[in-house]
Amino acid sequence: MDILDLLMREDLQIFDQRPESWREGPVPPQTLLQYINQIRKLSLRREHTPINRKDEKGSNGPKTTHTLARQVAVGMNVKKIHEVDNFCRYLDKLTTEIAESTDQEITHLVDFGAGQNYLGRALASEPYNKHIIALESKQHNIEGARNWDVLAKLAPKQQIMRNKKEWRIQRDAMAEQGISEKEFSKLDLKGERGFHAEEPTPDEEPTQQATLKISNEGVGSIQYVEHYIKDGDLSRVVPQIVDQSVVREKVTSDLTSSTTAQPSSKQIPDNFVEGNLSLNPDIRALDPKLLVISLHSCGNLVHHGIRSLLLNPSVSAVALVGCCYNLITERLGPATYKLPSLRSNHPRLDSTSSSHDPHGFPMSSRLCNAQTATGKGLRLNITARMMAVQAPQNWGKKDSESFFKRHFYRALLQKMFMDKGVVQQPKVEDVHGNNGSPLGWSAGGGTAPIILGSLRKSCYTSFLTYVRGALEKLLLDPVRGPDFAAKMSDISDEEINRYEQEFKERGKELSVMWSLMAFSAGVIEAAIVVDRWLWLKEQEEVKEAWVEAVFEFKHSPRNLVVVGVKK
Repeated sequence: MDILDLLMREDLQIFDQRPESWREGPVPPQTLLQYINQIRKLSLRREHTPINRKDEKGSNGPKTTHTLARQVAVGMNVKKIHEVDNFCRYLDKLTTEIAESTDQEITHLVDFGAGQNYLGRALASEPYNKHIIALESKQHNIEGARNWDVLAKLAPKQQIMRNKKEWRIQRDAMAEQGISEKEFSKLDLKGERGFHAEEPTPDEEPTQQATLKISNEGVGSIQYVEHYIKDGDLSRVVPQIVDQSVVREKVTSDLTSSTTAQPSSKQIPDNFVEGNLSLNPDIRALDPKLLVISLHSCGNLVHHGIRSLLLNPSVSAVALVGCCYNLITERLGPATYKLPSLRSNHPRLDSTSSSHDPHGFPMSSRLCNAQTATGKGLRLNITARMMAVQAPQNWGKKDSESFFKRHFYRALLQKMFMDKGVVQQPKVEDVHGNNGSPLGWSAGGGTAPIILGSLRKSCYTSFLTYVRGALEKLLLDPVRGPDFAAKMSDISDEEINRYEQEFKERGKELSVMWSLMAFSAGVIEAAIVVDRWLWLKEQEEVKEAWVEAVFEFKHSPRNLVVVGVKK
């Protein structure tokens, strides 16, 4: 913890007095202190100031401190509740400010990659009452979101009508094939709800029906749209958006909604009516003003959301919180890797490694043309992007010890594999020159890296139990198991313990190096976020653009929202 405190929490000014020691040890070298200070300066501020509805007037709802209602928070853990609650407040305030500054009220919020629609469900409910367009490419996520709507009492439970005699015959036939009644029910529901495994084609025509949930009490609504997001073009989505004020008048006559029995005293009355409505021209929104939002969209999805501001006349603003920087592709290409020799032997990886993705990082012209030590343009390899999702500020003593122990054990096990001939040591010229793939590591040797995966908790009691647990798992590998058996099965407990004693001190070095990497990666996240902000600032059509924290870092480290407002 001393190292983590030095990197992130210690006041470096105490070293200006040239103390003789620090925490009963030597004073850190001056070059290290300079490096720490530089990383801190280049990292973005992450302090979050909560929005209190007593102080900030929202566009709808009472001016009171608001937390998510129990029925709206159904299915959310503590982290998700914190994120959804704070982002709802932020978006409510943002839409109000946009309406005041542009004289154009935001009519709909488009949730990019809505998933289970936790955010949309909260925004459509009291006190926000927003109109949500939930975009999701995966049908099962849409169905899952609808199921949560039922549990949240935002929609009535679907009543399924069956021919009982015919259904019993099918059930009995399935039982003869060994399919349980529970599994049969799942298959039955999937068939009725239109599950499919096919990815929508680009030429697919927009649906002619709108799936809606309209509030009986407030004015909020949710419209689900299945859309494969491959860029920021929403030309297939906008024509499907309906005018809720017109739809509300048609609810009694045109909107087919499920009917449920009168709720009991223990139930919360249904607040939303649900159904499918034909997309006739008279109910379509004529001139929607859209705010594109996302809560922790993975990889390039944030890039697509940001570009939607320019690609769609209907989009007035964007407010997006990203995550999963390791899934971002590289625009400048070819794809970079810290150790190309550690790549898996897969033809698809060979083809993608030489590709240039126009939707990848960096977005901005400034970073694309920046002169760096490696040439024109800023590139981030996969190791850097993976480290950027770490949150060392949240590492505690107990979890840090467990975390570093796992890394040390895995590294030492790899050393044993190399000594026993399971893998071969990468050649210096291959590692530094990126000339090829050494035998035993990737495509050059025709073998894949050893992926161990998770082990039982008891395996981490000692290095001996770790090795035994790992070998037990690896020996079951149908392809490489015989090789492990031939080269590793005769290793003794004494030899394993000797490895641990010999390299014990190197474990501390590994912990320090990993801490330095995670701390330094704050600059990588800053580069990714600033690049998105720079792209917005470079566009002539953009009036304002900024980045700020919307969550508490201790609850949600990926807490930066990128906002852009069109002129």
